[in-house]
Amino acid sequence: MTYNYAYLYLLSPLHTGGTTQEGNLLGIARESHTNLPYLPSSSIRGRIRASEGDTTKRNRLFGTTLEESSTLEQGDIWIGDGSLLWLPVPSLSHGIVWISSPMLLRRWGRFQESLPEIPEAYSTNLDTDKPIYLKDAIIKPNHLRAWSDWEHFMPEHTQTQMIERVLILPDQHCSTLIQMSLWRQVKIKLDQHKSVDGGFRYEEAIPPDTLMYFPWGLTAKANGTAEQSESDFKQLIESHELLQIGGQESLGRGFVQQWLDS
Repeated sequence: MTYNYAYLYLLSPLHTGGTTQEGNLLGIARESHTNLPYLPSSSIRGRIRASEGDTTKRNRLFGTTLEESSTLEQGDIWIGDGSLLWLPVPSLSHGIVWISSPMLLRRWGRFQESLPEIPEAYSTNLDTDKPIYLKDAIIKPNHLRAWSDWEHFMPEHTQTQMIERVLILPDQHCSTLIQMSLWRQVKIKLDQHKSVDGGFRYEEAIPPDTLMYFPWGLTAKANGTAEQSESDFKQLIESHELLQIGGQESLGRGFVQQWLDS
């Protein structure tokens, strides 16, 4: 089985609905074992599939649907869930700092060749002699470790060039800070007289400037068409760098820039 990566850089807040709603909070999709936000593979696959205008090629790559055929057939391409790699958090001392954790980097690095050793918690490319003020957190200098090869853990692309300040946090602390840094938008319903109709709700979203990735590859079905399907899928991604995932497209939500791992 082939295993490749594609990257998603969020240009606007992104919301993909979760399975539960608690009170007036409309949550996002979360991993059951980490509770971290993620993008379901079905959401990614559906948007990429819709980008292919050639029906024959689309069905070969992604399979058929009941609307198109009386029999369902598997396609040549499989697509995995989208996972977090670097997430921006506000900082009083540095403006914005992108955070990750050893677990997130280890997960991403499983299929990366020649990757340096996963850094320890509190590794950073910032000045280790000064504290780092994050949202509701202060990292003191005696905890910080200098990190010189951090760029090996940053996919090379024009969008990632703005990610200049990075920090590795312990898995638990990183997860807590990620939850605190999600966008939460208040939404209300107005009646015909522009008065509030009912209550209000909060809607979560993954913040813009987050870097995510998803794995993809060829299915076992791609026997004899593997080379052509891989080429067609790469061309599809490269010709549709801008993608919209999730709801609220009319509000400019869910726009991402995608590219393939080099």
